[in-house]
Amino acid sequence: DGSHPLLLYGYGGYGISMSPGFLSATDRIWLDAGGIYVIANIRGGSEDGERWHQEGMLLKKQNVFDDFAAAAQYLIDMHYTSHEKLAFLGGSNGGLLMGAVITQHPSLAHAVVSAVGLYDMVRSELDPNGAFNTAEYGSGKDAEQFKALYGYWPYHHVDKGAAYPAVLMMTGANDGRVNPLHSRKFTAALQAASNSGLPILLRTSKTSGHGIGSSLDERIAEQTDILTFYFDQLG
Repeated sequence: DGSHPLLLYGYGGYGISMSPGFLSATDRIWLDAGGIYVIANIRGGSEDGERWHQEGMLLKKQNVFDDFAAAAQYLIDMHYTSHEKLAFLGGSNGGLLMGAVITQHPSLAHAVVSAVGLYDMVRSELDPNGAFNTAEYGSGKDAEQFKALYGYWPYHHVDKGAAYPAVLMMTGANDGRVNPLHSRKFTAALQAASNSGLPILLRTSKTSGHGIGSSLDERIAEQTDILTFYFDQLG
């Protein structure tokens, strides 16, 4: 009947498939509270082979964002949830997905958690580890690829006065994979622009990086803050 809170997760990149698996303890908390959990098998992964990956990279990266938005709209149209009860989650390459969906479809979800993502796309290749991403995203030094990057560049598509959803940005001060500056700049831009009255928050961990290898205490603290944010925003 559309009344359930629904958490939609997406990644869509690097040929990584989102396959079935056991849920985590925090997912169990979400389900026990009456939530629905959905994983979107969008282009950029390789769920349907390498072509599925190639259809979501370089000049075709916009397909990833279109697929995720279509999945979200389908869940609303089929009355699994509503705009007011819909939440998004993504990290790293999935953080870029969150940034693009926030700026391209600001009214689609009510709450978004975006972790360790890239949001200033053309400058990302100038970061210490940024050059490794050009094979997936393209380079701003190539005219055609620059045009594609600019088309979805989250940081430069924040609109003054737009009604953005509640957003919790997550980053680690020691992230060597994605420069924490991406999260800081994008958060500041959203805070300055949004007129929805909903919170735009940045959570920076001084003891973690990109997430891999984080301590148990750190993971518990992060998941607690994420669930608290969702529970608060979705009632």
